[in-house]
Formats: sequence, structure tokens, C-alpha cells
Amino acid sequence: MKKLTIAAAVLSAFALLGGCGASDENTQGTSGSAPASEQAEANQADITFAQSMIPHHEQAIDMAELAADRAASKQVIDLAKQIEQAQNPEVETMRRWLDQWGAAEQMPHGDGGHSEMSGMMSDQHMAELERAAGAEFDRMWLRMMIEHHEGAIEMARAELKDGSYPAAQQLARAIIDAQQSEIDVMSKLLKQS
Repeated sequence: MKKLTIAAAVLSAFALLGGCGASDENTQGTSGSAPASEQAEANQADITFAQSMIPHHEQAIDMAELAADRAASKQVIDLAKQIEQAQNPEVETMRRWLDQWGAAEQMPHGDGGHSEMSGMMSDQHMAELERAAGAEFDRMWLRMMIEHHEGAIEMARAELKDGSYPAAQQLARAIIDAQQSEIDVMSKLLKQS
């Protein structure tokens, strides 16, 4: 029941976020009859949040997809599906924002490697996870996803502190709430394994 409540909260946040972005090409100072909260400009912290969170979420989705045929626990499989269903729409939302803001999807200084980003798994760790199966996979996946979620929460807190775009701040709050709840579930599952 708790999983359904979390999923419903995340989906509700996306329903709200869908109406938060401006519909025209120029969100950097829109005019018209939109509420002031929707006219707010995105600052560099908002852009960095989206540029960082997209590859972060994509790695979590990759990890979640591995659980379908490698996990032993139905609880891990179900949680992985929940993570994938929550984060796919978030990635699309952030891509739309970057497009509206006229910002590149990747950070300009990036070399394509994101393993330095908070909570990101190295290529070596991902390869180890891909080779694992059964109960070993479950334990490894839970430990890695907890660390991954902690990194996302850290990034979301930075957005709340420094960002200015209301929809991005709303997404950051939703990420913190959902992922902290998932960390709690994963910690319990890890203790049981």
C-alpha cells in the first residue's frame, strides 16, 4: 500500500508539473496572462539540476531494467518497476525544460562520463551488477540504488537552495520525498536479505 501511495504522489506531482512550464519557446521572460510563478526565469542552478539529473535518472532506469530478469525478490522487481515508471516521465520533463530554456542537455564541461556525479555508479560497478543474479543481485542492487538515491537527494537539495524555476523546485521536492521513502524501503529489504 505504501508503494502505491508513493507512486500516486509522484504521478500527481507530474500532473502538476505538466502545467508548470511555459508553452512558448521563450521562458526567459514570458509575457501574457500566465501567473507570475510560471513566468519565473530559470537560473544556472535550474539548468545544472536538469542537466545533472537526466543522466542520473537514466542510470537509475538502466539499473531498474536489470532487475526484471536478474532479481530473485518480487519486492525488488516491483520497486524497480516503480522507480522506472516514476523517473522516465521526470527525464522527459527535464528535457523539455532544457529545450525551452535554450540549454544543452549535457553540461558543457562534461566529457560524457558522469561517474563523478553524486551517487553515480562507475562503469565497473554497472558491469558487476549486470553479471550478478538472484539474491546476490538483489543485495548489490539495493546497496547501489540506495547510494544512487542519496546522490539524487543531494542534487535536489541543491536545486531547492539555489534554483529559481518553480516547477524545477517542485520536482526537486517530489524527488526528495519519493526517493527518501524508497531508501527506507530498500534499507528494510537489505536487512531482510
